[in-house]
Amino acid sequence: MPLLANWYDLRDLGNGVARLIEALRDAGAPDGLIYAITGLLGAVAILLFVGLAAIINIWIERRLIARIQVRRGPNRVGPFGLLQPVADALKLIQKEALQPNNADGIVFTLAPIVIFIPVILAFAVLPWGEQMVLADLNVGVLYLLALGSTTPIILFMAGYASNNKYALLGSMRVIAMLISYELPMVMALLGVVTFAGTMQMSGIVDFQQTHWSWLIFFQPLAFLIFLLGGTAELNRTPADIAEAESEIIAGFHIEYSGMKFGLFYAAELVNAVAMSGIIATLFLGGWWAFGLEQWVPGWLIFISKIYAVYFILIWFRGTLPRFRIDQLMAFAWKFLLPLAIINVFVVALEVLLWREYELSAGVVLPVAAVVNFALAGVLIAGWARVMGQAFERAPKKPRLFSEIEVPLPDEAAPEAGSGQTEPATV
Repeated sequence: MPLLANWYDLRDLGNGVARLIEALRDAGAPDGLIYAITGLLGAVAILLFVGLAAIINIWIERRLIARIQVRRGPNRVGPFGLLQPVADALKLIQKEALQPNNADGIVFTLAPIVIFIPVILAFAVLPWGEQMVLADLNVGVLYLLALGSTTPIILFMAGYASNNKYALLGSMRVIAMLISYELPMVMALLGVVTFAGTMQMSGIVDFQQTHWSWLIFFQPLAFLIFLLGGTAELNRTPADIAEAESEIIAGFHIEYSGMKFGLFYAAELVNAVAMSGIIATLFLGGWWAFGLEQWVPGWLIFISKIYAVYFILIWFRGTLPRFRIDQLMAFAWKFLLPLAIINVFVVALEVLLWREYELSAGVVLPVAAVVNFALAGVLIAGWARVMGQAFERAPKKPRLFSEIEVPLPDEAAPEAGSGQTEPATV
């Protein structure tokens, strides 16, 4: 019997893998071989998606930002400029990969390679469908946080090994920025985990499916905090302070050229896709879409949600100006972190009342959604008003001046022996 004999098998490619496992077991294959084959299939599928996404996202991002900024974007190489990413890749491949004389050669070469390891591993715990997950860990959220904490070390490797003060300064800025924004992001995820009652990524999707709602409706403040913190984690506008050309040239990768630079650039794009996938899973239901997954493949719904979040990141990049370093750090410590802490306390109180008094989810969840949305609006507006600087950009009331005393040019020079000038009346 074919692995994908019926149309509904295409809704979840895990059905085909399950039939493959049955066929291998019927053939007498050992469990270790079956495990290796199925793991290899999942890894190849993830790598194919990541590779294609890294290529096509270059074109998508440049075209969308060009449209936002009223430009044409790539339109010369291929129809609609579709071959522009291929041309860029060929150009980078042909360029010489230079290395400073006094650089640490091994670490310098290793950094752009290992930068891909955390982001590729992050895709392993994302549920692409009901049965389409490579590693369904019961601590999936904690696993993602652990992977994210390795990125500053890798970027510091690139800055330190370059033997360049600007590269080192750029890498240290990244470390300070990532550590600062990881705190509110962890707090935001704590609210999600508390509400769902599990750290398993597929379990969080099941919670949203069971209660027929997305977590963004119950955790709007956590969604905004995680999204804004994610832009800093990705080193994207408006938080691309590590590459502030006017201050530290190109940041930690200033000494990289050719495909070594291309790997850093591709990792940034793939990281954006991974972050979009995490947001889509935690807050937008993952592959579940209110019953639509019965007719449309869940993995296709999930990819659509990934690119919906990715569009928001592109929108930020095309419209928002870059923060100064002091503004960026103050935004994390003085704005996002207090709001994240308050959100955790509110969610803990809601879940405590829900579980302690065994209230109906049909009553608790709508009330929690209304309360959390109202609280998010009040906290954001109120905290911004308290922490923001009061700039008087226009007069508060009209002011009329009938006479303005201005020294005219002809009368500005004092007479000989006179120590002062009489003001002229206009």
